[in-house]
Amino acid sequence: MAEELADQPDGMAEELAESAEFTFTDEQNQLRAAVRAFCAEQIDESAVRASMTSDPPFDPKVWARLGSELGVLGLAVPEDDGGAGGSLVDQAVAVEELGAALACGPLFGTVYLAIPALVAASAGGDLLAPLVEGTRTAALAVGDVAGAFDATAIRVQAVPADQDWALTGTVERVVDAGAADTLLVAATGPDGVGLYAVDTDGPGVQRLSLNTLDLTRPQATVELRDAPGRLVAGPDEADRVITHALQVGSALLAVEQVGAAQHLLDLSVEYAKGRLQFGRAIGSFQAVKHRLADDLVALEHARSTAYHAIWALTDGSDDPALAVSIAQATCSAAFTRVATDTIQVHGGIGFTWEHQAHLYYKRAYTDAALLGTAEQHRDRVAEMVLGDPGKDAPRVATGVSR
Repeated sequence: MAEELADQPDGMAEELAESAEFTFTDEQNQLRAAVRAFCAEQIDESAVRASMTSDPPFDPKVWARLGSELGVLGLAVPEDDGGAGGSLVDQAVAVEELGAALACGPLFGTVYLAIPALVAASAGGDLLAPLVEGTRTAALAVGDVAGAFDATAIRVQAVPADQDWALTGTVERVVDAGAADTLLVAATGPDGVGLYAVDTDGPGVQRLSLNTLDLTRPQATVELRDAPGRLVAGPDEADRVITHALQVGSALLAVEQVGAAQHLLDLSVEYAKGRLQFGRAIGSFQAVKHRLADDLVALEHARSTAYHAIWALTDGSDDPALAVSIAQATCSAAFTRVATDTIQVHGGIGFTWEHQAHLYYKRAYTDAALLGTAEQHRDRVAEMVLGDPGKDAPRVATGVSR
């Protein structure tokens, strides 16, 4: 990288260095180290297994420490709203390490979706502080079609009631809804679709927990019957707010998949070095060696696309929808591949309940279905790039200064 920059004309090398993607600052590297150390101490395998069967399905004290002590729940939230005032790249660095630890807690609902929605909305800023501090949790009850907002899929109605709104309808398979203190619900009102905040302790709210493959990422069906709701994004901005939240959530989910896949690859490499067969480490056999090498290539490709999506959302260098779909298609495929190969490399022990490989395997296949499958995102990329020739091509970075 340094040699490439040195070959640029005077002035351009400095400009390219400042705008180069995937170059982490010293502060971001320190953040990564701090989150990794915290996870090693507080979110080890035994803690994850304990959370899988607890109620709520995470440790509230650890969650509060993530917010108040480490400040990693609202890294991209402005300081005026109680956040750290950092960037989405900062948030992604923390999420990658939490993904590597298979951290339990409402990360998907609170950090990936609800917080970005509230930051983008004109109202509801007072809801952010307790979410960032880790004293309350949230979930986004918005039906999506492959990670894209579709207003025609909404099945919740909102009608005026006293000074607030009354919401009635059902939203199925909402991640983290079972333990959420606040639900952000998309509902159709008299003037169109809006986004409403619903207190789960209020009347008219029922949540039905679902049996899911991944016990570390619970889901629930939300049923509302005249539930009191507060409008946080009206019909004039709801589409923009929800689309932004889904795009940020998809990008952070991709980063989480990268972190988990990296953990599994490290685990497999260490096992392959120490496990002996026929007097040799199994890592010396081509069948194992080539499999792990292919996993590394897939992982590095996934990491590049994930952070490129984060970068596109941060500075608008590329079309966010295109970058996010590329990241989701790539990272879902890479994580499921590495998770499958981890079990194969570990052999018999990898199939057992006692080994951690199956926990990541279930997370991999669950994440691959959230916010759109790899196949759906590949179709979307093809449609954006090769679709209607009359439409403007999606915006992509060219490397030329704008």
